[in-house]
Amino acid sequence: MPAFRHAGFLILVLGAVFLPAVVYCGFPKSLKLERAFPVDQRVELSEFRARDRVRHRRILQGGIVDFPVEGTYNPYTVGLYFTRVKLGTPPKEFYVQIDTGSDVLWVTCNACSGCPKYSGLNIAMNFFDAAASSTASLVSCSDEICNLAVQTLDGGCTAQNSQCGYSFQYGDGSGTSGYYVQDMFFFDTVLGKSLVANSSATIVFGCSNYQSGDLTKPDRAVDGIFGFGQHELSVISQLSSRGVAPKVFSHCLIGANSGGGILVFGGIVEPNIVYSPLVPNQPHYNLYLQSIAVNGQILPIDPAVFATSSNRGTIIDSGTTLAYLAAEAYDPFVNAINNAVSQSARSVLSKGNQCYQITSSVDGIFPTISLNFAGSASMILSPVEYLIKQGDADGAEMWCIGFQRVQDQGMTILGDLVLRDKIFVYDLANQRIGWANYDCSLSVNVSTISGKDEFINTGQLSVSCSSEIVPCRFISSSTMAFLVSIYMFGRFMFL
Repeated sequence: MPAFRHAGFLILVLGAVFLPAVVYCGFPKSLKLERAFPVDQRVELSEFRARDRVRHRRILQGGIVDFPVEGTYNPYTVGLYFTRVKLGTPPKEFYVQIDTGSDVLWVTCNACSGCPKYSGLNIAMNFFDAAASSTASLVSCSDEICNLAVQTLDGGCTAQNSQCGYSFQYGDGSGTSGYYVQDMFFFDTVLGKSLVANSSATIVFGCSNYQSGDLTKPDRAVDGIFGFGQHELSVISQLSSRGVAPKVFSHCLIGANSGGGILVFGGIVEPNIVYSPLVPNQPHYNLYLQSIAVNGQILPIDPAVFATSSNRGTIIDSGTTLAYLAAEAYDPFVNAINNAVSQSARSVLSKGNQCYQITSSVDGIFPTISLNFAGSASMILSPVEYLIKQGDADGAEMWCIGFQRVQDQGMTILGDLVLRDKIFVYDLANQRIGWANYDCSLSVNVSTISGKDEFINTGQLSVSCSSEIVPCRFISSSTMAFLVSIYMFGRFMFL
């Protein structure tokens, strides 16, 4: 991935909003996702760029996308997404950061060097103890899963140690290392209307016994990271390979101040979803971006700017806060917007950012942007999906372009700035990503099918579902907490 930072945890904490979801039918698996979200105050763009830069620098370095845990209720810093998972027998609960850009689920283990003991997120820190779990076993270097981890740079072995280990190092000096454990993973399975079952499956995950850099900071600490990548060691890959879960997951992130959303193991079904193929054999979610249009006019950008290579390409990354364009695309993009609003907005530079002062509705002044991908799939961005409101002064609003210029390489990254208020479906079975504009505070349908003709083996879960494609209905509701599949605190918000 790029040379900046997978996260732009450009996330401001705004109060916890719980969005329970009532589900009908057989899948999906669900997790309680929680979000620390800063309060109603402004954070400078330079802070978010700096954090994104760190993230993207990591992405380019090792093939593993990982980032230090960040999150505090301080309104001038950042929040983060995290979820609860239960591991071991008896099960222990861990708060882990959601990361669609890395593969491995790892949690802090006992006797961990440098690992934080408390968190500024007001969560109780925990640690995993393999000796205290009756179902835990260590993964050896001779195990097949370890060989897969070594091939994808997610693991390693030495002549002195027969235990399968890992070491993730990042460009900012932070990192984690440890060893792999096999144990029980507990989750909720929806069986039908108003029915939810406690389910479990054996998975391999990382046991961290060393952390360094920002990972050690208690003000932004959680128990670990939950990778949602597509390599064999990700939880979604492990479960889907055994028919325990569909090989597809989805999210819908609310862009309003309240935040919130849905994250499920399953495919959200919505008639307006368009799909574009993933670039094959890539460690991240790369798509074929072909052109950019402003008010329907294709910009004069060489398509080679978006072609995938070792340091080019277009990545969908929910861990990045802003959006980033290669320099060859950024200048035509900004120039086209300037030309479109020259008669209605006053152009100003604010701390290096292209901004505008306006006295009327932003939607009535600024153009619509279209990102055009392979498969005739376009991502339509309204002004508020590429602009960030920076405040008010002298009766005028200040709006700035949220897309940033990539300075040192040609990676284009689409983060939360453009992903919010959209359904996103990561259909790994069919190697494609789909999206549609959507009010993520509304209910969604979720199917157990990861593809038109592919049915998921739910026999291991005793899930009763029709043999037809019957979507499961997720309804946001604050009154039926027993069926909450995900609590998600809003992802991205500039104030």
